[in-house]
Amino acid sequence: MVFMIGQWSPPCLPVQKKGFRARTTIIGDRGHAPLWRAPRAWQGAMLAMFHTSGRVVLGKGLRIARPRAGEHGNYYVNYIPRRGVRVVAQSQSQSQSQSQSQSQSQSQSSDSTRRLIRVDAPTMIRSRAVTGTGVPRTVFSAAVNGAGVDSESSPTSEGRDLSRLWLQNTMTRKKEVFVPRDPAGKKVQMYVCGVTVYDYSHIGHARVYVAFDVLYRQLMRLGYDVTYCRNFTDIDDKIIKRANENGESCDALTDRFIEAFHEDMTALGCLRPTLEPRATECVDDIINFIERLVAKGNAYEANGDVYFSVDTLPAYGALSGRKQEDNRAGERVAVDDRKKNPADFALWKTAKPGEPTWASPWGDGRPGWHIECSAMIEKMLGPTIDIHGGGQDLVFPHHENELAQSSAACGCGAHSDDENPFVRYWVHNGFVKVDSEKMSKSLGNFFTIREVLDKYHPYVLRFMLLGAHYRAPINYTQRALEEASDRVYYLYQTVQDVREVLRDAAVEENAKKPAPLVSDALKLAGETETLVFEALNDDLNTPAVMATLSAPLKMMNDFMTTKAGKKAVGRVDALQSLLSSVEGLMDAVGLPKDDENVILPQLRAVALSRAGMTEADLLARIEERKSARDAKDFAESDRLRDELSARGIALMDGAKDAWRPVPVVTD
Repeated sequence: MVFMIGQWSPPCLPVQKKGFRARTTIIGDRGHAPLWRAPRAWQGAMLAMFHTSGRVVLGKGLRIARPRAGEHGNYYVNYIPRRGVRVVAQSQSQSQSQSQSQSQSQSQSSDSTRRLIRVDAPTMIRSRAVTGTGVPRTVFSAAVNGAGVDSESSPTSEGRDLSRLWLQNTMTRKKEVFVPRDPAGKKVQMYVCGVTVYDYSHIGHARVYVAFDVLYRQLMRLGYDVTYCRNFTDIDDKIIKRANENGESCDALTDRFIEAFHEDMTALGCLRPTLEPRATECVDDIINFIERLVAKGNAYEANGDVYFSVDTLPAYGALSGRKQEDNRAGERVAVDDRKKNPADFALWKTAKPGEPTWASPWGDGRPGWHIECSAMIEKMLGPTIDIHGGGQDLVFPHHENELAQSSAACGCGAHSDDENPFVRYWVHNGFVKVDSEKMSKSLGNFFTIREVLDKYHPYVLRFMLLGAHYRAPINYTQRALEEASDRVYYLYQTVQDVREVLRDAAVEENAKKPAPLVSDALKLAGETETLVFEALNDDLNTPAVMATLSAPLKMMNDFMTTKAGKKAVGRVDALQSLLSSVEGLMDAVGLPKDDENVILPQLRAVALSRAGMTEADLLARIEERKSARDAKDFAESDRLRDELSARGIALMDGAKDAWRPVPVVTD
């Protein structure tokens, strides 16, 4: 049995409230961060005891005092109903040694020291966090626990003013406070590279655009007037090849997949950008851009093709950190003898049979890939912008080449700290893996957004993506989706139940002093709003935001289900405050409030679809089980219940709803 005290415990697991005691693995020992040294800035922490079965126990308002000298070793926790939580620190001499190195570091003290943990504040805000070992990990904990995110991006925000937005700048490799170039500090220009529209978008695209949708929303919440531009590459080798295979025009193909992309993004709850230019709408601007580069000596023509000369730009490689001698030709361009340097890349491609072409000073042809974004940025936003975003795979060669083209053409700086840089903040999201392998069509683990949404609600996929820090790699698995689905159902079920209670509740008198539980709830509601705001300002720390849901949701359910909660003076005010804080969190990360109550029925419908059942099939099984129970055939009743549970359907005897979806995980 193991437990940890940590910020990143999965918020999606059921809560056990009654008496609990567990011997645990060593934490707070040498080699791990001691409990009393946990960073103060790790707000949003929770106390969580993990069973091997995956259940979790949440304490309320826990604080851990600094142990006395020699108090290392095993910790175990007692939950004492109505009296708080007691943590016992045992010296190593009284517990079994976990390893030789740990044994050597323990005190010789033979007396156990007991300490009471105060229960005077909401857990999510007041408790501190450390990470132990041997703890079951899910996407919610693993993705933010360091994988793929350097030390500068760790959750700690010590020394930062989190009333302001901080972003990890790929150029400088560190978090920087966001300061727009607008002298008035109000207008923000953000450009994110869009899709090449020759097929349906995949889950990697979902990750990119959900991440930048959260950034878009946060910028607007901070009061900025944001111009968000996201392009479509609608002329490309892959588009031409697919159109020829289908026997249709490139325009027909791209129009169809642009419409499909918009449908996918709308389903995922992503706001439409301010501007969505197409490359084919900007060909004249691209040609003019290339002419300027040729005139400045940064580009040259070779038999109808035009190439950018990387040797003319000493700063080439500044974004990716690659040295000139290490650079090679762009990923989409074969090495050509006509190039002055193998790393030179195409700005204009001469016409080939069966391809769309445009007239240019170098003959008929079409634009290269990298030049599109430089020209569209200049046309739509101007020569310099605040934020440029995209996937980590675009850092080189695409964004490196964009930076070279634009800085050469406009004379602006290549580095973010130059006086007038092309881009002030470069922001990139991490990769998506499928079952710990790189997503690839050749490996058979390539999933389009539509394939996922056939089995899971769109907000389940969004919730799963938000559970990982946008810069960390995320592992896409069925388990992660099942856990996210369970969590989303719990969220919307709780919100709906609270709304029903508030709708039916009588107006409360304010003469009586609120119960302590109500005071805690009001405090928790305010602190939750602060935490969400600060977590998003700390480089879009969405895992901290999603973990924050646990405390208010649990307290809302306590007010609706426990005797003390139902009778608490001020209960209605507490529920209203908690609901407001939860709805504010949902709005901040793009989860709708669902005032019309359509999401719960949708979640139930897709759960039935995954189970391969219709509503009529399920009702027939429920009736069959009822008959078995009436006949006292409990073995058959249990068999039917377990069979449905294995298919993701949990029967709820005596509850308002006869059933609810539950996770189905196959190892």
